[in-house]
Amino acid sequence: MRGGSFGGIFGDDIFSSFGEGRTMSQQGPRKAHPIEKTLPCTLEELYKGTTKKMKISREIADASGKTLPVEEILTIDIKPGCKKGTKITFPEKGNEQPNVIASDLVFVIDEKPHPVFTRDGNDLVLTQKVSLEEALTGYIVHLTTLDGRVLKIPINNVIHPTYEEVVPREGMPIPKDPSKRGNLRIKFPAKLTSEQQVGIKNSAALNCTLLCIGFQFALILLCLLFYFRWLSFV
Repeated sequence: MRGGSFGGIFGDDIFSSFGEGRTMSQQGPRKAHPIEKTLPCTLEELYKGTTKKMKISREIADASGKTLPVEEILTIDIKPGCKKGTKITFPEKGNEQPNVIASDLVFVIDEKPHPVFTRDGNDLVLTQKVSLEEALTGYIVHLTTLDGRVLKIPINNVIHPTYEEVVPREGMPIPKDPSKRGNLRIKFPAKLTSEQQVGIKNSAALNCTLLCIGFQFALILLCLLFYFRWLSFV
């Protein structure tokens, strides 16, 4: 469900530092340069989509050319999956001045840091610390998604520094088609502790030893099978 918020982050002088309308084309009014303002959003807001209401103060010109201060509330619709750097434009919402076309007001999406997930394109990335026992024997990742669901993801493989568990369709919504989603990628520390490194090496050596023993045992059984079949023909 999409939420909403109300803010007035720009105060009374949102347009004061841009020098709007100081130049004119000889052929007619010239449009002032766009004004860009950062719009911070949480990862949850970008995941679910939200509506923000922003109160701005600007000047408008009456028929005589006199400017008057006014306050307006803009409704900013942020769609699910919006990315950092996405621009939302409100045409000609800057200060009005005689013989100058008001500038466009542009909000630029910024993403606040999240304590659990990082975003990589349409994917969500989770870095998970594990103990030696968990690295060798596997465990279950418990996590809460950005929309409040609880997931239990079993990790059954031996974990090494380059291992990555991919959970399809648990990433960010794709803006052009919110019914589709990126993936959730569960990563593990790039560097293991010395204890974990030794444990994994020992595990690999043990697996190799068991494999060799199994092969030798199978070879012995095969030889015995041929021997008894040979005896049956004697």
